[in-house]
Amino acid sequence: MSAQSSESQERSNCGQVGERYQPCFAAGLSAKLTIVIGDTQFSEEKTLLVRSCDYFQALYRSGMKECQQEKIHLQCVRARGFFIALAVVRGEMPAMDEEDIVDAIECAAFLQVTALTKHLINLLDGENCLLMFHTAATFGLMDLYHAAALFIRDTYGDLKAEVQTALSSELVTYIESLPPSVFVAVGAHVSCAEDNSVHAASRTVCYLDETGNNWNVLTELPLEASTSMAGVTVLDNKLYIVGGVHGPDKEVVESCFCFNVEDNSWTRINSPAQLRYNLSLVGVDSCLYAIGGECERTVMSSVEVYNVKSGGWTFAAHLPRPAAGAACTTTMSRIFVCLWKPMETTEIYEYVPNRDEWHLITTLIRHQSYGHCLVGHRDNLYVMRNGPSDDFLRCLMDCYNLSSGQWSALPGHFTNSKGSLFTAVVRGDSAFTLNRSMTLEYKVDGRNWKPRRQMKGFPRSGSVWTFLLRLPA
Repeated sequence: MSAQSSESQERSNCGQVGERYQPCFAAGLSAKLTIVIGDTQFSEEKTLLVRSCDYFQALYRSGMKECQQEKIHLQCVRARGFFIALAVVRGEMPAMDEEDIVDAIECAAFLQVTALTKHLINLLDGENCLLMFHTAATFGLMDLYHAAALFIRDTYGDLKAEVQTALSSELVTYIESLPPSVFVAVGAHVSCAEDNSVHAASRTVCYLDETGNNWNVLTELPLEASTSMAGVTVLDNKLYIVGGVHGPDKEVVESCFCFNVEDNSWTRINSPAQLRYNLSLVGVDSCLYAIGGECERTVMSSVEVYNVKSGGWTFAAHLPRPAAGAACTTTMSRIFVCLWKPMETTEIYEYVPNRDEWHLITTLIRHQSYGHCLVGHRDNLYVMRNGPSDDFLRCLMDCYNLSSGQWSALPGHFTNSKGSLFTAVVRGDSAFTLNRSMTLEYKVDGRNWKPRRQMKGFPRSGSVWTFLLRLPA
């Protein structure tokens, strides 16, 4: 792939950076800076520009003439793209049409605005993924280029014809070289003694071969690992197991594990400072969040964060109230937890890492019903809840849109035989659910979930954890 087109090469000298002054990175950053792009002017705090944009950070480290100027002309980006970038670094989540996407990618590439790149990745969907992929390839925005390619690979069955007509053979080859996500499941198993070989034989993590419609063994659980009432999640294509119980007295399991699919190996990781079971575990931005749970039959509100790079746990802000087995999800690189006050009130909170705070996002009140599962898809949060009068076989679903702040009820009810809808996992624009009888794929289409494909059920009884992994060839 050519990282830059002729257009991007012509603009590679963005900004008029000339003769040098003394280094001034720490001086004068509290003032406003005027950015001129064509006929448009922007006035913004220098500190925000330096903090969020590698181009301005490098400029003010350089000691060049422009460091002393109150006005800088940029010739490398369009005004609309810079306007979108400023909105994103201020914390907004602007929607974009096709022209906006192109301008935003150009700006993110040339000015190296990490937050804008991340926002573009969060906006990937079936309608814009080809445009994002091609444009990111043109301007050399590699993180978006790779993320868009993975999205296309996961939805290749729907997009293959369009991909092969709209993209160059080089770009198609790159997409096809990537492994698609596969649907993976593991049952609830307590830790196992070495001499209990009969019990150990069923302690397997399995993946669904969608072509052959069969479940295959991916790996065996370590004997010391427990997935019973544990926290189980995937982060950066690695499987993590934290906590869990052993024995009839619910003795908490201290050992925590990470499975690396690339080399088919299990390793131990450090345990949280507060041992816990029946916790919620989610991962985002190279961190695991162990949320709530129980210890010695006491429900907790404490939250701990595991930094994958440092290998250490730190405490974060407590939940607004104690919760065990709370429904959690991530979407748009944001963390959400669903708490309830039985029997009618469902509250959704968001954890804001840079402030270490939990914010109440919205409240849903439904008679004799509360949320059991929370699923994120783009800027929508879907709450699966029991039907009227504690009917768990007819699951009802409500959708909360993060952009509009509005609730809507999905029409009809969803069959929830043996808890299938309480294990939903999103891949592309589809959601996968399963039980012992079947795996059912839904097409997530705006305010509705439409059954799309039925496959073989997972041959395990009891609770099941589901997630996605990319398996090496």
